[in-house]
Amino acid sequence: MMDEKNTLLEEEKERIPERPDYEQELVEIIRSSASDEEIREELEGYHDNDIAGVLEELTPEERERLYRILGVEAVSEVFAYLEEDVEKFINEVDEEQAADILESMDADDAVAVLDELEEDKSTAIKELMDEEALEDIDLIESYEDDEIGSRMTTNFIVIKKDFTVRQAMKALIEQAAENDNILTIYVVNDDETFYGAIDLKELIIARDYVELETLIVTSYPYVYAKESISECIEELKDYSEDSIPVLDNDNHILGVITSWDIVEAVDDEMSEDYAMLAGLTEEEEMQEPLKDSVRKRLPWLIVLLFLGLGVSTVIGLFEPVVAQLTIVVSFQSTILGMAGNVGTQSLAVTIRVLMDEGLTWKQELKLVWKEIKVGFTNGLILGLMSFVLIGLFIYFFKGKSFMFSYAISGCIGASLLLAMVISSFMGTMIPITLKKMKIDPAVASGPLISTINDLVAVVSYYGLTWLLLIQVLQLVE
Repeated sequence: MMDEKNTLLEEEKERIPERPDYEQELVEIIRSSASDEEIREELEGYHDNDIAGVLEELTPEERERLYRILGVEAVSEVFAYLEEDVEKFINEVDEEQAADILESMDADDAVAVLDELEEDKSTAIKELMDEEALEDIDLIESYEDDEIGSRMTTNFIVIKKDFTVRQAMKALIEQAAENDNILTIYVVNDDETFYGAIDLKELIIARDYVELETLIVTSYPYVYAKESISECIEELKDYSEDSIPVLDNDNHILGVITSWDIVEAVDDEMSEDYAMLAGLTEEEEMQEPLKDSVRKRLPWLIVLLFLGLGVSTVIGLFEPVVAQLTIVVSFQSTILGMAGNVGTQSLAVTIRVLMDEGLTWKQELKLVWKEIKVGFTNGLILGLMSFVLIGLFIYFFKGKSFMFSYAISGCIGASLLLAMVISSFMGTMIPITLKKMKIDPAVASGPLISTINDLVAVVSYYGLTWLLLIQVLQLVE
């Protein structure tokens, strides 16, 4: 029966048609001998992201022709989708043309492009841009990278609270020429403070005699521009709105955060946390220079080096134990490895839970207790397995007596249990403590937790060996 099901699934996969190779199609269109007008008409049938994806495949001359065919506005839409080599493509056009392209972009996209350029180049281009575009760019750049205001766009529609439905539709049409985020219309009071929002569909189907007030959602969510991205991102994710307004401290609308901005912010937060968990100071790009990669990795490695030297120093304190029972060294890596693994697991779970800004101290304590119980249960199971298997290994392969073999394996099993419980506790408490200190808990990176847990495991293992085997049972080789 299972074989038949697998066969049907394979057949179903085979029936899925292949999607067109847009990249190859676009390259052929751009390189064709057709007139500029014909090429422009054909390109209108393709998404800007697909066109952005083929720029690297073209020669500088072909790109120059493409820019001329598309025109400034269309090129700006294409450039907004570029994630890499933005500087390379901007440098291929003269500064005046670059300024025109950035003026046609949404302010947040223009800021992203300018951030990729050398400071001198960026300044020169900005000097050629019109005042209105510069105002929006300067507004976004005035916020720190970790503030939600740095992610907003100034592309939105706003109307007055006392408008009629007809006046609201007229204002929408007038503003839509410059702002294409029209699915949600924002409403302000006479003093320009935020009042609420209207869904475009509700406005379109409303009759002239309907009071605009009845269409306004006054409890519409919003954020303040100075709020930290990491603090409000979870709240933003809870809403399925296409955009959410960003206000200044006086409740005036400065811009909006779109659903795409939220996706990018979440992705960046996850990438940053991943980098920290891997022991990097910043997210690393594949194409970046060697010196940048070294700069991002070296600081943590230096910290970990000194922590590692601390672990080695502690091991040195137990030399008398090792001298009397050399066999225990063979199983040191087992204890250290499992302690590090357990700590990293608890760290990953804790950081994920701590993303919820509404977490209470009782919930945090519950999380700590849960991880301790998980560590104890796993440690008990693995400790018992180690007790049985390592005892047999020492007895049969090391030629030791039965009592000696199981005394050693019993100590190893107990050490494993103790180390896993403490490591679970550390892997949970360290990020919670860092969060209380207003430090990003992701800095409790995997390598850092592993090194700390190495120290915990060494003390647990050799401490129990000294206490149980040498002091109590007085075992020696």
